[in-house]
Amino acid sequence: MAKNDGAPPGGSPAESPEPRWAGEHLGLPESGPGSMAPWSRRILALFIDWGIATLISMAFFGGAELATLGIFVAIHIILIGLLGVTIGKRLMRIQVVRGQRIPGPLWSTVRTLLLLLILPVILMGTDGRGAHDRAAGTVQLRM
Repeated sequence: MAKNDGAPPGGSPAESPEPRWAGEHLGLPESGPGSMAPWSRRILALFIDWGIATLISMAFFGGAELATLGIFVAIHIILIGLLGVTIGKRLMRIQVVRGQRIPGPLWSTVRTLLLLLILPVILMGTDGRGAHDRAAGTVQLRM
């Protein structure tokens, strides 16, 4: 008789159990500063950043859609790359980090370009991050 090692029939044992909260597998606390920022704050920060890009575009480029998009991209690449926050993220008390550091220009560019595809943003993993954050190795934390 074969010994039952806890594996499902015909399969292998699960690598790890389902996380109890977003960010648990990343070693993040469940709540408070340093924990994963909730989706509601992340989405609101995106809308704030888009609103700022729209206002700048209207003031200098007559509200041209490509100018608005370019400004939005520049805001994200430059500010996240250098400071780890955009204006919207700062207002929502969110910081983007890669490991223990600010992502830098390369990873903020990767993250932003994937963000533009929208699909990676809505494809959340069990760790609570969107595909754009997982690909860039970043996480959005509460400040």
